[in-house]
Amino acid sequence: MRAPSSSVRHSVRRSAPVAGALAGALGGAGGAAAAAIGWHYSTILLHPSPHPGLPERVVATGDGTVELARTRLSAQPGVWGLRGPAGLAVVGPVLDRGRRTVVRELHAGPVPATGPAVLDAGPFDPDPSARGLPFDDVRVPTDLGLAPAWRIPAPDGGDPDTWALCVHGRGGTRREALRILPALHAAGLTQLVVSYRGDGTAPESPDGRSHLGDTEWRDVDAAAAYALVHGARRLVLVGWSMGAAVGGAFLDRSPHADLVDAVLWDAPLLDWRRTLRRQARNRGLPPTLAGVAARFTARRIGIDLDRFDLVRRPPAVRPPTLVLHSDADTAVPVTLSRDLAATAPEHGWPVTYREFSGTEHTGSWNADPDGYEAAVTGFLRTLRPA
Repeated sequence: MRAPSSSVRHSVRRSAPVAGALAGALGGAGGAAAAAIGWHYSTILLHPSPHPGLPERVVATGDGTVELARTRLSAQPGVWGLRGPAGLAVVGPVLDRGRRTVVRELHAGPVPATGPAVLDAGPFDPDPSARGLPFDDVRVPTDLGLAPAWRIPAPDGGDPDTWALCVHGRGGTRREALRILPALHAAGLTQLVVSYRGDGTAPESPDGRSHLGDTEWRDVDAAAAYALVHGARRLVLVGWSMGAAVGGAFLDRSPHADLVDAVLWDAPLLDWRRTLRRQARNRGLPPTLAGVAARFTARRIGIDLDRFDLVRRPPAVRPPTLVLHSDADTAVPVTLSRDLAATAPEHGWPVTYREFSGTEHTGSWNADPDGYEAAVTGFLRTLRPA
């Protein structure tokens, strides 16, 4: 994948020499090597880094264009942020593909400096004002302390009683939601873009680890309580990647789950085990190591990973749900979303599925902003006609 504002993002790129060394160690040292690698993999999983690095390279800039070294990621279709020393620029579709470089439209922001940069799934900074929306900085009381959030009021003529709770993914931040805020605003919703333990802005977990949704849902529950105190009567749950794992735990465990009218999930992480197997392949490691890492992880944070297989074990509360996913996602398998769409009717779960083409993890909006936003507003309109 490549979406620095999205979750599990550090699992797609891998170093061939490192992967080869790990595979060699596994073959040469047997179970001890497998245990060591599984422990290391588990540690990466439980301690996500907020710093994606600068893996792309700006070769040159022109009149309204930017030339990038060609990679699978830099050649993706759609609209992206491009972050480098000059700040965050917005790049559009690929205009030309060479053997070694690609030329993209430069839409907005500072002219990128030549040298290292990173493609960013979030082309907007730093807060809802970048989308032309009024907002308030608020603090949500959680059991660990105050967690910052953005509160965006419903538009005139909208529905102030229905609040969308927007939940970013693992290793992400609240700015992940900036892409979708205008669509939710157009649908008439009040919005609360939340933070949760361990994301760098909310209070840390007591053990300093990510709990993969198993405790983070409590902060979303606290956000729901905040919304109710401030006038909400109904909720819409929105999540990206691990935000869906958090949301699934909320729907299964929260006393406020019955108030959720609808769910919107982008590239949802619906099964940790299948996701870990996919990411082991990304690293050039045997899938069995994903099982080793999963067992270590379960012991270290006390998580029952079976509860996070939402395809086979759907949550107790199953509102109408829109799932959006790109077919080129190498971080969270798109087959998870396809399987959920296929099996959900058996569980009385009304799931609508929309698949996008050619982009990495949480890149569906980037591939087709207009189509994505139309899918969101159309889905919400079917549930709550004007």
